[in-house]
Amino acid sequence: MDPEGIADLRVRENLVLEERASQVEVSFSLQEIDERTSRIHVDVSGEIESHIFNDSHSPLLQTSNAVCTPCTRKDGDYFEATVQLRSAGRKLDEKELSELRATLDELIESMEPNPMFFISKEGPVQGGWDLQLGSKSLAKTWGRRLAKSFGGTVKESSKVVGVNDGVEVSRLTLSYRKPAYSIGDVIRYKKSLWIVDSWQKDGPIIRKVDRFERTGVTWRDMESSIVICSLSDQSTVQILNRDTSAAELMDPLDFKVTTVALPYDDNGTADKLRIAFIDGEWLALPVSTGGGEN
Repeated sequence: MDPEGIADLRVRENLVLEERASQVEVSFSLQEIDERTSRIHVDVSGEIESHIFNDSHSPLLQTSNAVCTPCTRKDGDYFEATVQLRSAGRKLDEKELSELRATLDELIESMEPNPMFFISKEGPVQGGWDLQLGSKSLAKTWGRRLAKSFGGTVKESSKVVGVNDGVEVSRLTLSYRKPAYSIGDVIRYKKSLWIVDSWQKDGPIIRKVDRFERTGVTWRDMESSIVICSLSDQSTVQILNRDTSAAELMDPLDFKVTTVALPYDDNGTADKLRIAFIDGEWLALPVSTGGGEN
């Protein structure tokens, strides 16, 4: 801010007028004395109960260079928490990292402004992405949002890094591990095909492909599962002809007419099917899955 801008701000903050005053006019000029000191000449005029008044003041304005604590910390690479983004048993791809990272910006925008909600440093590491944040509470809130949106587990650990005024100063390490599967993916679990339907705290809820069966499993149980067809590799196609058990449709790969068995929950009136290419053939998926249409 330039000297005149500072002077204007200080006049507005400190000038107190008589409550009865009306038709008030305020003007000022700035006389520089040295780099840090100026004199403000303030002239005030107006009316009080039909009596005209004029008043003048010439206060000194002294400035000094200072940096707020949050700015000092941000510029000094200060951080209170490290957040580690990883995936179970594999490397996160760029799309996944972008989706995970975007939720932090969305979270900060949705919260009340806080000068400590800043990112000191971030970048790729082996298998994922690390970020250093200025606030432990921000890291914890983000961890909860990641688990709610994408499933997975969050682990926290703290380490004492010093003492300030007799109080221990600690840093938080929060590790988020995204599962190797997403909602809508078809997985093989215990030799059967299932669809990942939704997330819960201890693990996903999965739905059987060939019949109505829905169950919750733990993250540990799911470590032995394999993604057979991800949601992004599935297709929604138009039904050309149908009977009570099967439907004809256009193969998305070679554009030839092919026949698939209808899913167990087909209502007999749907004009589209979601299909997945599994074990060399197209398989129609249940209608009521957690995934959306392409």
